[in-house]
Amino acid sequence: MKTQRLTALSSALLLASFSANAATEIEWWHAMGGNLGEKVNEMAEKFNASQDDYTVKPVYKGNYTETMTGAVSAFRANKQPHIVQVFEVGTATMMSAKGAIYPVYELMQDAKVPFDQSDYLSSVTGYYSDENGNMLSMPFNSSTPVLYYNKDLFAKAGVTPPKTWEEVEQVSEKLLANGTQCGFTTGWQSWVQIENLGARHNTPIATNDNGFSSVDNEMLINQSPFVDHIAKMADWQQAGIFEYGGRRSDSAPLFYSGECAMYMNSSASYAGVRESVKDFEFGVAKLPYWDKAVEQPRNTIIGGATLWVLQGHESEEYKGVAQFFSFLSKPEIQADWHQFTGYLPITHGAYELSKKQGFYAKNPGTDVAINQMTEVEPTPASKGIRLGNFVQIRDVINEELETVWSGDKSAQEALDEAVERANGLLAKFAKANK
Repeated sequence: MKTQRLTALSSALLLASFSANAATEIEWWHAMGGNLGEKVNEMAEKFNASQDDYTVKPVYKGNYTETMTGAVSAFRANKQPHIVQVFEVGTATMMSAKGAIYPVYELMQDAKVPFDQSDYLSSVTGYYSDENGNMLSMPFNSSTPVLYYNKDLFAKAGVTPPKTWEEVEQVSEKLLANGTQCGFTTGWQSWVQIENLGARHNTPIATNDNGFSSVDNEMLINQSPFVDHIAKMADWQQAGIFEYGGRRSDSAPLFYSGECAMYMNSSASYAGVRESVKDFEFGVAKLPYWDKAVEQPRNTIIGGATLWVLQGHESEEYKGVAQFFSFLSKPEIQADWHQFTGYLPITHGAYELSKKQGFYAKNPGTDVAINQMTEVEPTPASKGIRLGNFVQIRDVINEELETVWSGDKSAQEALDEAVERANGLLAKFAKANK
């Protein structure tokens, strides 16, 4: 009996010792599948191996929409993760979730982890900061649209990459005359051809600085330059200059196959383009602007996602979250992520390290997005977009643009309808968040 008691006591002491030394677990929900998901796991493993106090556990939860809605549901059930990856169009929704989020700047202060916002690219952090410039979430995978072009077709036609939309038309006409089937196609049409068109031309797509200064907003995309641009694209479609390929990145095969000589999409598409283009060399150029509409083009705005921290956990666990964010921001970690994925480096240090390592010299065009984002200071119209129900609003814009491409509506009719429908969604959000 005495031996049994001693054995039980020893087991209890061992269990207590193990529990005391066990690493605190940090759960991270994300939307990165495939190779990106493997890279996310690798980053977490590196952090876990770098110290003994915390273990970050990445959990893939589906696409961006599924990940965000899943986290919201989990919070209501008090089963929320510590960290959730949310795409940029969910920013206003996350900000409106009072009491649910733990702002990053407060997290770092409370955890007493060194944190200097000036280390991060202002064109990235501005999207995710409050009215006082404080970062609310941690930038993670940020991108911006660029123009990919087929160097072989360009050489055959004797043309150079266009800087303006006027040149896109001229270059496309020469390409078509030399046997190319299509001048250009685009991915993420709302983001590239509406949202970034506005930013590039210093024109807001909505009132109150694109929603940054109020929740009472109305859309402005049924005005110039938006209507003029979409009307021109409709004309180009009839002439064979433009070909529509789908709402997201569905148009990529039109470029990969050599059918379309130009392809506008995320800078984060670089790795996919490099892997998929087999029969020609490609280049990267900045997103065009209308020379007749603006003297100095502004920066494009970002896409991608950030990491939001959710309330409801112990203070010791949040210390681990803060240390993990500090780890993710290290130049060597960010440079590796940037070079592997094509996403922007979120810190100046990561950019300088990538340049020092010769990455941009070895991979021409990979610095185009960074230069496009940083060569001018963001304005209220090019800082970003913070509209409620923006996920649904993008769907509305996509639906209405497709009526233009099908010939069922004019650009003005479609964008008028998009504004009316979107304003209804904005009104609902404002009513719920006053």
